[in-house]
Amino acid sequence: MGLLILYTYIMQNLIDFIVKYKYWFVFLLLEGFSLSLLFRFNNYQGSVFFTNANSMVGGLYNTVNGVTSYVNLGEVNAKLESDNELLRAEIHEMKRILAEHRVDTLKFNGFNRGRFRFVGAQVINATLHQGNNTITINKGQKDGIKPEMGVICSSGVVGIVYLTSDHYSIVIPVINASSKVSCRLGKSNHFGTLQWHHGDPEHAQMIGVPLHVKIKKGQLIETNGFSDIFPSSIPIGRVEDVEPSQDGLSHLITVKLSTDFNSLQNVSVITNYSHAEKRLLEQKADSLLEGNDEESFY
Repeated sequence: MGLLILYTYIMQNLIDFIVKYKYWFVFLLLEGFSLSLLFRFNNYQGSVFFTNANSMVGGLYNTVNGVTSYVNLGEVNAKLESDNELLRAEIHEMKRILAEHRVDTLKFNGFNRGRFRFVGAQVINATLHQGNNTITINKGQKDGIKPEMGVICSSGVVGIVYLTSDHYSIVIPVINASSKVSCRLGKSNHFGTLQWHHGDPEHAQMIGVPLHVKIKKGQLIETNGFSDIFPSSIPIGRVEDVEPSQDGLSHLITVKLSTDFNSLQNVSVITNYSHAEKRLLEQKADSLLEGNDEESFY
């Protein structure tokens, strides 16, 4: 009986409060609706809003991530030690292979260490079970990061940078419904496209591989280097299941992703891979083709 009286008292006071300040609530509601229309249908205002909001929210995520990382420090150290062991094994194997080959020191100029440049970053926020999943990292424009740069981790492909502020970036991961990554079957020239549907953050689908191609379960799926975003041979996942697509002309391949998005913390952004010259040439070709639809090139 006492709880009922208390509940009634609280609800009555809440109703009185809403009635007393109802005009303020209506004002705030209309103000919020007006701002949403302003930012949604005006490109400049929308860009300013999202950039500033990204910076503010990024700072909050960074603080929360710092606390979470400290709590999970033991698990992170164990993962780092495991990665170090793999690296040490690979270095040992590389030294063994090099020792078996004679190198002409007059022509050998050393390894090309500057082929790719990477910026390390930490994941400070991520969504996994929405249609439009995103990842927030704690590096941005002042660290040399720009939209359309590839993001990878020690296991493989993560996604593509979508939006940046001075110190933070939003990444569209491969587990986003709008993500499409050009890929190939490992040790073959058969390529296709990786796409993802809402739901499972551990699996995606590869489409576009003709039915006559023989595919084995466990076969590696990797980048093919066709895009300006990822170099070739970066792991994406492995074949888990194969079935005919709805059109009956190609395979629908279920891919077990190599990146564990549930525990993803450390990533690297590839900052120097984009081929500006290649992209400009392709854009010029597209422009010429559009302007010569009714003319012959020969």
